[in-house]
Amino acid sequence: MLQMIEQVAEALPQFPRLRQIFADTFSNTYTTTLQQQEDGSVFVITGDIPAMWLRDSAAQVRVYLSLAKTDPHFAKLIAGVVKRQMNYVLRDPYANAFNIAANGHCHNKDHTDMSAWIWERKYELDSLCAPLKLAHDLWVATGQVDHLDAAFIEAAWLIVRTMSAEQRHENSPYSFERFGVPPLDTLANKGQGNPVGYTGMSWSGFRPSDDSCTYNYLVPSNVFAVVALECLAVLPLNDAALKTTAQNLASEIRHGIETHGKVHHPKFGKIYAYEVDGLGNSNLMDDANVPSLLAMPYMGSCAQDNVTYKATRAFVLSEHNPYFYQGKVARGIGSPHTPKDYIWPIALAMQGLTSSSRDEKLALLEKLLKSDAGTGLMHEGFHKDDPTQFTRPWFAWANSLFAEFVIGLAREQQAQGSVKNS
Repeated sequence: MLQMIEQVAEALPQFPRLRQIFADTFSNTYTTTLQQQEDGSVFVITGDIPAMWLRDSAAQVRVYLSLAKTDPHFAKLIAGVVKRQMNYVLRDPYANAFNIAANGHCHNKDHTDMSAWIWERKYELDSLCAPLKLAHDLWVATGQVDHLDAAFIEAAWLIVRTMSAEQRHENSPYSFERFGVPPLDTLANKGQGNPVGYTGMSWSGFRPSDDSCTYNYLVPSNVFAVVALECLAVLPLNDAALKTTAQNLASEIRHGIETHGKVHHPKFGKIYAYEVDGLGNSNLMDDANVPSLLAMPYMGSCAQDNVTYKATRAFVLSEHNPYFYQGKVARGIGSPHTPKDYIWPIALAMQGLTSSSRDEKLALLEKLLKSDAGTGLMHEGFHKDDPTQFTRPWFAWANSLFAEFVIGLAREQQAQGSVKNS
């Protein structure tokens, strides 16, 4: 870790506060959220919530893949996270967050098929994608395969079958209701969600923000599903049927996205919708949480110069996106999950990670360094005019994604310097 911190500081000396903030954010997940278990798995809290989200935990440790390439300790750690994630999937593929033990702790007494292991049972398609992508990326980075065991294959089959079943949600066993809360915290229609038509895409009850979908074919999560299934299909697994089934399902979902997930915008032309229902309705927006439309190249689904992505990016980074805010301190994407006018550092980091402009990346880094309110850490969201007004003082995902953005930018700076000196 120390070597990486020094490399970043040397590559970006024009930002005097960067060394300490990067050191704090880069180490945050490692030093505060990981709990090694006796079975070799690793439990990962999100920060200020003592539960493990499948999506968040993958995002939190992804930044350590750069260390895992040469350090067996970090490779083992990430493998332990994958093991824990897949064990949780086997307990319930519809749950998004889990307890460290069967202690009955839960976010709310929800009307759904709960167990003592579950913290929250909001079905989010991306939750099933995150462990597959992390397992694949660990294999690519290290060549390691010991995390691809029999339990992994069993859980992967359950993921594929769940995604496939949710292509026709009308036959699903899943429902969710939470009473006495705003509409974004529950599902309409007696917990079934709003009506949908068949598209080939897979249904999701909730967004990566844990907010309920307006229309339940969530396009960025289906994009992530295609990537995750294709990652599963190329893993060195001794199960040809699983790999073939995953690839076929990826093709069906991709066709659904391309056929039903795009709309024509009067200003931006053909763009991806955030949500559709297969009945002609669409929701044009983007949310700070990942997967998002902004994050498509980061997820590995398309190139930065893809025509439809470029048009979509222009839309989501404009006032036409209802959750894009511009103020005295910063401009960027927020979320209906947090108050109006709150910009998320996750979205600013993702804007940088998906940008092809060095100037844009450096400007985003400067904004991010000014958003910490003197704490040395990233937060969930901050007010566009005043970064001292922020949500969640301890949010490890934001710290990890910021560190990932900084590492990528530092490497670009180093590469550019090498070219100049050659």
